[in-house]
Amino acid sequence: MFRRFLVIFARRAFLILLLICLGCSAQPTPSASPDIVRVVEQHVRATYSVPSDVKVNVGPLRSSDFPNYDALTITFDNAGKKQDYEFLLAKDRKKLLRMTSIDLTKDPYAELMKKIDVTGRPTRGAKDAKVVAINYDDFECPFCARMHSTLMTEILPQYGDKIKIIYKDYPLSMHPWAKRAANNANCLAKESGQGYWEFADYVHANQRSISGNQKDVQNSFNELDHLTLDIGKKNGADTNRLQACIKAQPDAAMKASMAEGDTIGVNATPTVFVNGERLEGAVDIEEVRAALNQRLLEAGVQPPPPPPASAPPPATTSK
Repeated sequence: MFRRFLVIFARRAFLILLLICLGCSAQPTPSASPDIVRVVEQHVRATYSVPSDVKVNVGPLRSSDFPNYDALTITFDNAGKKQDYEFLLAKDRKKLLRMTSIDLTKDPYAELMKKIDVTGRPTRGAKDAKVVAINYDDFECPFCARMHSTLMTEILPQYGDKIKIIYKDYPLSMHPWAKRAANNANCLAKESGQGYWEFADYVHANQRSISGNQKDVQNSFNELDHLTLDIGKKNGADTNRLQACIKAQPDAAMKASMAEGDTIGVNATPTVFVNGERLEGAVDIEEVRAALNQRLLEAGVQPPPPPPASAPPPATTSK
């Protein structure tokens, strides 16, 4: 619910273009009165349809670069999960503007990629590739299964020597065994990158059989645990260490990945960032190719030729 609200909020926000007053001396900024704080909160809730269980905290006023406006930060707090947004409040307290500041001196895609930690993550493709596709994935999500198939069976064979693919965890709360799968995959990743990808391939292709009877999630857990151990043994993992990891279910890596995803605006799976360009959902393969080709050209790398068009089915004649 909170994620859906944040998406609506972001989509309804407008870019405010105002002239900067150069050379103005800083003036003391008065505090907002309790009445103004109440009015601001009321209008923000109404304008952006803020759910009643989300707190709206209006921060203190401060000076801004815009004449006749003070700056303030409004924080949405959903059970400790916070998002800050910048606003401008007219000095006559009659107008509130949503503030979006864009630094045109920085590459927005490069800045976003800096926020994604891929240390120690298994990779597929070219190790030194200039174009990286980072997929925030949920092992139980059917749309993720479609994207996984697209990336691994069509994109990777075509682009494999020019790009690198990395997966990050973003299991959704609606999927009862997705977090277990993410933790087990991370246990495997510590032992074998090849084992991690074998696990990812199998789980995405067999979601329905793993889910089985949705009312008995423990059966899904057991199947995932057995699968993890079997794949680990097959790929040279230390069995005792892997078993201990599966039993302990360490989730620090998964939680860090989810928090990172929240920071950069991930709110659905799959979400893929191609050198920073966002592709959300199980998008058409041509959209994936277009993003890859554009980023490759920008990096000075010639994209691979398009795959040959499939031949039309033979015509049939009726007698």
